Amino acid sequence: MAQAAVTYDTVMAALRERQFQPVYYLMGEEPYYIDKISDWIAENALQPEERDFNQTILFGSDVNASQVVDAAKRYPMMAERQVIIVKEAQNIKNTEPLERYFRQPMPSTILVMCHKNGKIDGRKQAYVKAIREAGVLFESKKLNERDLSGFIERYLKTREASIDPKSTQMIADSIGTDLSRLTGELDKVLLSLPEQNRRVTPQVVEDQIGVSKDYNAFELRDAIINRNVLKANQIIKYFDENPKAGGLYALLPLLFNYFQNLMISYYCPQKDSQEALAQWLDMRTPWAARDYMTGMHNYSAMKVMQIISKMRETDAKSKGLDNPNTPAGELMKELLFFILH
Repeated sequence: MAQAAVTYDTVMAALRERQFQPVYYLMGEEPYYIDKISDWIAENALQPEERDFNQTILFGSDVNASQVVDAAKRYPMMAERQVIIVKEAQNIKNTEPLERYFRQPMPSTILVMCHKNGKIDGRKQAYVKAIREAGVLFESKKLNERDLSGFIERYLKTREASIDPKSTQMIADSIGTDLSRLTGELDKVLLSLPEQNRRVTPQVVEDQIGVSKDYNAFELRDAIINRNVLKANQIIKYFDENPKAGGLYALLPLLFNYFQNLMISYYCPQKDSQEALAQWLDMRTPWAARDYMTGMHNYSAMKVMQIISKMRETDAKSKGLDNPNTPAGELMKELLFFILH
């Protein structure tokens, strides 16, 4: 397989066409895609009756490289191929036997190495080269927060469901970039949708995920953008009384990201154009730029600079720096007052 563009989609497309490679080395900080690929191979590469004798699961903490190679060199029993899946492959220390195997892998073996929470040491160039020549080297990268809304929309679309922007943001703010947890919650939402109405709304999110449609990070952000003092304080009060609904550690990154982009907006040559501003901020749709046009109307560039500085101070205090005993809730109220006044 050509390695120039090895993505989850290209790997899965080849697998569904049953274009198997002798080696799949799956590594990276995001376990979701590693699990999806290895699980598909485990469930589909062999017929059910072939798995007892031809599918082996090993753990890197229990075996060494030589034992993995010995298993991979076996011939399949009454089947076209065998599958060896090595979980926790990052725990295998001496990789020289594997490197030699990768140079001449068994064509009747599919060896899947699952290396989570990191990737191959950059100094092992020969090892990486051997993997690429033998099969597939795939890096599963953490999803950026800015791409989270798109992931949610695509995931639901492939399952014939749609979602509005507010609901998307509610889910993103509540769950974050843990894709395994996120897809689990989305699947729960999908199961609740009636066949005749496959649209996710704020009410559905509130019912199924437990995020209030009126008191959530999305609504707080909206209240701050529009300088709605009453609504912002009502939401902060709700968070203070319901710690599980949200808190300083969840809200601060969201607000910081907004004001950081708002500061960048002031440098846009055509900041009065929604389309130009969206392109300037590298947004997927012009619709998303409306919040920044409103923000520039309600906050001066100098005020935005002061807010960003105050947020950094609040973040430091929340971690105990120059703050012996002020609770997170009070810090959030203090920050909100500074932003809105």
